[in-house]
Amino acid sequence: MKLQWTIAVAALVALAGCQPKTGSSAAGAPNSGPPVATVDGQPIGRDTYEFYVKGVAGKTSAELSADQRDQALENLVRAQVIAEQAEKDGLTKDANTAALLELSRLNVLQQALSEKYLKDKKATEQEMRAEYETQVSAMSRTEYHARHILVATSAFADKVVKDLEKGAKFEDVAKRESMDSSKDNGGDLGWFTPDRMVKPFADAVIALKPGEYTHTPVQTQYGWHIIRVEETRDLAPPPFDSVKQRLEQVVQTKKFKDYVDGLMKTAKVEKKLEPAAPVAAAAAPAPAAAAPPAEEKKP
Repeated sequence: MKLQWTIAVAALVALAGCQPKTGSSAAGAPNSGPPVATVDGQPIGRDTYEFYVKGVAGKTSAELSADQRDQALENLVRAQVIAEQAEKDGLTKDANTAALLELSRLNVLQQALSEKYLKDKKATEQEMRAEYETQVSAMSRTEYHARHILVATSAFADKVVKDLEKGAKFEDVAKRESMDSSKDNGGDLGWFTPDRMVKPFADAVIALKPGEYTHTPVQTQYGWHIIRVEETRDLAPPPFDSVKQRLEQVVQTKKFKDYVDGLMKTAKVEKKLEPAAPVAAAAAPAPAAAAPPAEEKKP
């Protein structure tokens, strides 16, 4: 329990920092009833206290021991003291701090609106099954087991291909030449579906038959790949009941997106972001950085 209270303090500091200097209680939340404490005349409201306790302990304050209730209040008081000092130090005027507080505000309000809008719009069985059929029709029905060798340049990739064509063992070349972390396993990437890969890599894998490798190296943002497919197997879609909870989330997310799309159509938006200045060409290419696993998509 002590660990939970400690972890929650960081979030409390951010929340306490959001409140106005006067006229509201900690975290800027509306409160009913007398405050549970005051800090330099600033009240910490009962509703804020109960909300904090529920979020950290999953219980109301009445269900906690006296020591636990006191510890919760102590955490709120400390957060208020820290927030007040941060304001005195002018940290709310710091650009990064102000931006973080504003983004936190937007996130909280978005979550609140989402919950309010979706409260009486639960996903129906029919909606979830329709989404299931959409997802199943789009998913790959084949899994691939493949290896790859990742190198930094096209010329070196061509050299690797020539070594393989002369009879070099793929696994040995991967261990010796690849700059991907899979090199320790001879370039083995295990089983995966194409949607887990960046598109050029996925397209190359799909075009190969088991035992074949790419004689023309494949370029991605990570470098140049020589890929060999070891084997394939059929992939059955998961049963509806096993993904029902996830489908419910997807349906709800789409409903809220449609709602927000409607709000966007009626909002008066003026975008004033200036075009980015062109980036000057570097005098010489920078050294190649270590590449992340090639089979994973990156944001």
